[in-house]
Amino acid sequence: MARTCLIVQPIHPAGLLRLRAGGLEPRHASTDDMATVAREIGEAVAVITRSAGLDAAAMDAAPALRVIGNHGAGTNAIDTAHAARLGIPVVVTPGANAVSVAEHAVALMLAVARRLPAADRAVRAGDASFKYRSHFVELSGKTLGVVGFGRIGRRTAAIARHGLGMRILVHARRPDPEGLRALGAEAVDLQTLLRQASVVSLHLPLTDATRGLIGACELAQLRAGAILVNTGRGAVLDESALVAALEAGRLAGAGLDVTAHEHLPDDHPLRSREDVILTPHIAGSTDEALERTALEVADQILDTLADRRPPHLLDEGVWERRRR
Repeated sequence: MARTCLIVQPIHPAGLLRLRAGGLEPRHASTDDMATVAREIGEAVAVITRSAGLDAAAMDAAPALRVIGNHGAGTNAIDTAHAARLGIPVVVTPGANAVSVAEHAVALMLAVARRLPAADRAVRAGDASFKYRSHFVELSGKTLGVVGFGRIGRRTAAIARHGLGMRILVHARRPDPEGLRALGAEAVDLQTLLRQASVVSLHLPLTDATRGLIGACELAQLRAGAILVNTGRGAVLDESALVAALEAGRLAGAGLDVTAHEHLPDDHPLRSREDVILTPHIAGSTDEALERTALEVADQILDTLADRRPPHLLDEGVWERRRR
């Protein structure tokens, strides 16, 4: 019987072809609910998951499971500690979607600055006075504050610097001196960045240190008319504090591709605000990024099953004691 890889959520067809070429048969879960996944995982030797993650119960139901592939970089929804206890390597795909996410971050900045969704609605409604009673700003020559300077943060800064002529400030745990020099960027503390930036773009993973990092105190330090963009992790930003800052009229607006909960409730105040642009976690979902990510995770799964060390192990220590 062919070895199988359970696909918890859909991936690009190129990844499925790569798995089959490597002798692994992809099998799709009927839903991404973890109880269902636990029932259906069976004798799968590999799993590929996206935002649904993989919980301990599903892992325990898979005695043959040898590798978990995360379609993306963030692993908050995977019980990585339990995977490590079981000796199951988790592989990730950092950077595969960096170009797409960075482009989306800049698109959100421009969309907020030019009020593009509201402008579109005005045209469709025949509202000829919209342009006379609305306020729009340029980004050229303004200061962009980039919080987090990994692959996506660096790419966002590069587009803003070279494409829009923006000044770049960076706050990061480990600033990259060479990357800063290449962009003429300056590393600063978070308070300085918030006080000086016209636009703040968040590119942080969700950890104990970053959860709620941008709250009421931080938002109060933003200059009047600032724009806030988040394409990192939703819970890095205190959404209640953001709503309060917007209601106070201090910010021009916000562009959010991520929120603390993937699906905002119908009555969530962010959904009714014209100064907030929401997208459904699609920054990394271009055709190109999805293909790169699917191929990269498939290759690493095949590497692991062939006892070749994959390039992006989440926990290097698991490799030597991995399940075989």
